[in-house]
Amino acid sequence: MESAQKELSELADLEFTPYHPGSPIPQDEGLSIILDQLGGGWSIDAKRRLVKEFRFKDFREALAFADRVGEFAESVHHHPEITVGWGFAKVSVWTHAIDGLCESDFVFAAKVDALE
Repeated sequence: MESAQKELSELADLEFTPYHPGSPIPQDEGLSIILDQLGGGWSIDAKRRLVKEFRFKDFREALAFADRVGEFAESVHHHPEITVGWGFAKVSVWTHAIDGLCESDFVFAAKVDALE
C-alpha cells in the first residue's frame, strides 16, 4: 500500500504539460503500466478515456469537488468531462487532439485525486 501511495504521489508531483504533436503516445501495454501507477478507482473505457467516479455524502460536496477540478482544468488548459449527481462526480479525462490518452492525462488524473 505504501509503494502505491508513493507512485501516486510521484505522478501527482509531476508538472502537467499538455500534449504536443510528436509527443510519444503510450500503446496498450504502456497505458496499463501507467494506470497501475495511478491506482485507486481509475479505469480506461472503450473510448480510451480515463474514468473515475468519486463518491460524496451529498450533492453539495460533489459539486464543490467538480468546481475544484474545473478550476484546476482551466489553469492547465486541459478540460475533462465531469458529470455531477447526488453524492457523486464522474470524471473522464483524455486528450482531445488525439482522441485518446497520453502520459499527461495520467498526471492530470493524479492531480484530480489530490483535489478530493
